[in-house]
Amino acid sequence: MTNTLYCFGESGNAYKAALALELAGVHWTPRFVDFFKGEARSAEFKAINPMGEVPVLDADGTILTQSGVIQDWVMETTGKLGGGHPELRREILRWTIFDNQKVSGMAGPLRFMMNFLPEEKRNADVNGFMAGRLKAALAVLEGELSERDWLVGDALTCADISCAGYLFYEEPFTFARADYPAIDAWLTRISDTPGWKHPYDLMQRALA
Repeated sequence: MTNTLYCFGESGNAYKAALALELAGVHWTPRFVDFFKGEARSAEFKAINPMGEVPVLDADGTILTQSGVIQDWVMETTGKLGGGHPELRREILRWTIFDNQKVSGMAGPLRFMMNFLPEEKRNADVNGFMAGRLKAALAVLEGELSERDWLVGDALTCADISCAGYLFYEEPFTFARADYPAIDAWLTRISDTPGWKHPYDLMQRALA
């Protein structure tokens, strides 16, 4: 079986998919997408994913898009990272949706605006709004992780991988681990998991 993940290192959403594949022991191959040179918006790429974005998993001919869908495929296919019970899978879905809307949904564009967008196109008011929304979402995570080691159940699941996806990047986007001791300890638990890799060690970077 051939599993090809269309991705690039700077994408936190691609990282969620790549890390889930890696930690679940799925054999996969990264296929670099040169996002900053417009490859994801090319006709060739949109023939694979009309949404024009990564990640995309070609699972032996079955095309899966969106990190949460790929993570769900990983849980279903391998029986790993899913908590082991149907009710926990629903909790994982709950945190995945929360992440997509509140954590990655703010951290992703904020990090892009602060680091990858030309300075003359950066908008301080927009960045300030997103930073405020991200801070509120991180406060929710901090509260939850002050009471438990993992977001769902008693072991690492895709809920953790999803919510942590952008928080391992060093580029500034108003998040500092020292400001969130419970999140900091949680990120350490994740990175101490056998097989864990930093996004830039899993996927090729688009920018030097």
